[in-house]
Amino acid sequence: MGSRRSLLLSLFVSICPVLLISSAALITEEQELDRIKTLPGQPPVKFAQFSGYVTVNEEEGRALFYWLTEATDHADKKPLVLWLNGGPGCSSVAYGASEELGPFRINKTGSSLYLNEYAWNRVANIMFLESPAGVGFSYTNTSSNLRDSGDKRTAEDALVFLIKWMSRFPQYKYRDFYISGESYAGHYVPQLAHKLYDYNKKSSHPIINLKGFIVGNAVTDNYYDNVGTVTYWWSHSMISDRTYKLIMKECDFKLVKTSHKCDKALNYAMNHEFGDIDQYNIYAPTCNSTKTNIRNTPRLKNTLLRPRFSGYDPCSENYAEKYYNRPDVQKALHANTTGIKYKWTACSDVLLRNWKDTDFSMLPIYRKLIAAGLRIWVFSGDTDSVVPVTATRFSLSHLNLKIKTPWYPWYSGNQVGGWTEVYDGLTFATVRGAGHEVPMFQPRRAFILFQTFLSGKNLPKS
Repeated sequence: MGSRRSLLLSLFVSICPVLLISSAALITEEQELDRIKTLPGQPPVKFAQFSGYVTVNEEEGRALFYWLTEATDHADKKPLVLWLNGGPGCSSVAYGASEELGPFRINKTGSSLYLNEYAWNRVANIMFLESPAGVGFSYTNTSSNLRDSGDKRTAEDALVFLIKWMSRFPQYKYRDFYISGESYAGHYVPQLAHKLYDYNKKSSHPIINLKGFIVGNAVTDNYYDNVGTVTYWWSHSMISDRTYKLIMKECDFKLVKTSHKCDKALNYAMNHEFGDIDQYNIYAPTCNSTKTNIRNTPRLKNTLLRPRFSGYDPCSENYAEKYYNRPDVQKALHANTTGIKYKWTACSDVLLRNWKDTDFSMLPIYRKLIAAGLRIWVFSGDTDSVVPVTATRFSLSHLNLKIKTPWYPWYSGNQVGGWTEVYDGLTFATVRGAGHEVPMFQPRRAFILFQTFLSGKNLPKS
């Protein structure tokens, strides 16, 4: 009987080799090496996970770390969404994956994980990328790369990553693809979309089917962002009338570098008038940990307020640093395979301090990609004072877009989830009661927002 089965199998292979090859191509040996069997302390799940490295520059030894959480059901029919956190220099694993939209949360001791009810992989395949090299587990063998990173190379490396990753995961070629992110990813996301759009135009057979992007509390335009930020501080009673007038008098935000008088006025506002608050959600409690808390120390570089991140539990990034520095966690993630000489951290101060090139405004890219017909959404948590809703509205208003659906409240259950206006080529939405990390502060509202974005519809009016 056994020999007969072997004969039949041999005949089948000789007659139908394409079928077998096609089926095997769904999960290749290379993908299996990246498969996460289970993470330490992880509750049981039915969806597949993959993580590992993609080398984006052989000569300088730059490699980016990714973590893919496939959709909870019918993953083969769901779009692929790339999530990027900003900084610049902050980890999408620390924030997006572990505090916001990922499937797991980390407990306070860093010993186990629990499920996120509103994980975005309920409706899409979500990939988190630690970018650029030097962030999180992503690394470079050329130490000078840590001091000469900038917008341009970050976008170029991310494009190389996507092209190479698609060759490793060919089942995602031609799949509907979206880019998402927040904060300084307000640069990363449109810049990568722009690179990808140009790449697809030049390619005779584009494999990455870019459909659009969605960004939250996004750094957009140096001038309008900064004017809108100072206006938010004043309108939310964080600074005095006198300080507001002084900043607006002394600060010319059209300049690349602020004056000494401007810096003095800004520092006075933050150090003497703000008080001990979480600037990424002005109504949230601050972390009482004795450990230095980077959440409450935003920095000014040139004229741009470079944001970090915050969350409802203001100490949660401490839990991430405990968890991702565990050797068993790194082994399960196929991370730190080269033995990086420093600890995994939520953000890289070296990258932040030494960021070299930054585009002054994203508005020209928006205009080009709107004209190209991409689906573009911008959302804003309304309790963030670092990249506040007023900053985003000031910036977007200068696109001078035609209004398709006038301003209205959208709903999450029986409550107003926020407000929205639909323009010709772009949708803007606020998320009520959310800080800088919208999916952490308002997970249900953020999930509805994301689900609606993917559907191509407008946010619910009731």
